[in-house]
Amino acid sequence: MNIKFTGRKLDISDSFKYRVEKKLNKFNKFFDDDAQANVTVSLERNRQTVEVTIKSRGMIFRAEDTAYMMEDVLDKVVDSLTRQIRKNKTRLEKRLHEEIVLDTPQDSFDEEEYRVVRSKRFPIKPLDIEEAVLQMNMLDHEFFMFRNADTNEINVVYRRHDGNYGVLEPYDE
Repeated sequence: MNIKFTGRKLDISDSFKYRVEKKLNKFNKFFDDDAQANVTVSLERNRQTVEVTIKSRGMIFRAEDTAYMMEDVLDKVVDSLTRQIRKNKTRLEKRLHEEIVLDTPQDSFDEEEYRVVRSKRFPIKPLDIEEAVLQMNMLDHEFFMFRNADTNEINVVYRRHDGNYGVLEPYDE
């Protein structure tokens, strides 16, 4: 797994990089050598945020947390990634092989099935991003799908946990 580090408003120490590499190496059994891990550490108001995104074969696993010490946050982020990876790897194996063989008892968990309970269809008119955010807020939703007037692509605006907004835009790899 290739690991890329990014520090925002701080320099990442070699000891922290070593600790991250050691913790992420336990995921090598799940991913091939082409997997890419991006580790971003940022500092804001004496609180440190660690975000880890792992991309492999079209799948993306992401976890983020904030605390006063980046070492404490790293443990929480790795635990969250471990749960995500085990949950999704088990589902994929179940679909492919229709039989799961777990090698350790810690891999077992109650697996819930995804059920689609409602489907909606609605016309999509071209909007700019600001109009889409306004529409989302008027509907009191957490996200809103729209056709971007500038690119003519389907985009999604969403409300982030910090109160800001984000935009999801498709691209071809």
